[in-house]
Amino acid sequence: MLVLSRKKNQSLRFPNLGISIEILRVDGKTVRVGVDAPRDVRVLRGELPDTETFKTDALAAQETEAADQAARHARHELRNRLNTANLALHLLQRQLDLGRISDAEQTLTQAVESLAELDRLASEPVTTRKQLKADGTCRALVVEDNENERQLMVGFLELCGYNVEAVEDGVAALEYLQSHEKPDIVLLDMNMPRMDGPKTVSAIRSNPDYQGIKLFAVSGAEQTTVQISVGDQGVDHWFSKPIKPDQFAQDLAEEVKRSCC
Repeated sequence: MLVLSRKKNQSLRFPNLGISIEILRVDGKTVRVGVDAPRDVRVLRGELPDTETFKTDALAAQETEAADQAARHARHELRNRLNTANLALHLLQRQLDLGRISDAEQTLTQAVESLAELDRLASEPVTTRKQLKADGTCRALVVEDNENERQLMVGFLELCGYNVEAVEDGVAALEYLQSHEKPDIVLLDMNMPRMDGPKTVSAIRSNPDYQGIKLFAVSGAEQTTVQISVGDQGVDHWFSKPIKPDQFAQDLAEEVKRSCC
């Protein structure tokens, strides 16, 4: 427990939570405390009895559902951020092992940013990447709205021997498929703007021109909450974030070996 002494204008701040507590006035045994918090953070007074909650059952149920949704969203965000940091550190080690010092220096910067402030997007835009010339390698399309994670996934897959392109959401993915050579595999996040993962999967599966493409979900969302199946009409496999890079690479290779040369 953090204890704040009763001194006027004394404050305690929690920058990561966006919350600050300040002593506004001291009058004998009465202390006036101000709490500044984001609107989505509920501030409850501990001295108030439970009987004060006179809301209707319907309203209480709505608040419970809203709280559950917020908790699921928080877990999803945490998985995404942990995945970004985990992938950055693993990619850094692989690059160092291969002697790719300049690449490792760039990844180190991304790793530090991810660990210090996991929800900050990388400042550099994703560049158009040229196809590798190695014959027989699988072509992969990464569909991920988090720019930092998108770059890290591309770098990791390239080290695993894939020819990789990346786009930011489902709309961009469909535009890519219409104007480029068909990839062997598509790795999709599920929660994306404009067009999310389930809608993107449905659009690809319903188009006969894209028959044979293997689709993989790589998501921090809970599989049970996403309306998408694992099978011929859905994704071929579901990878939950945060991924374990070595295991992810092995499992992905097993999944795609029948479709790639």
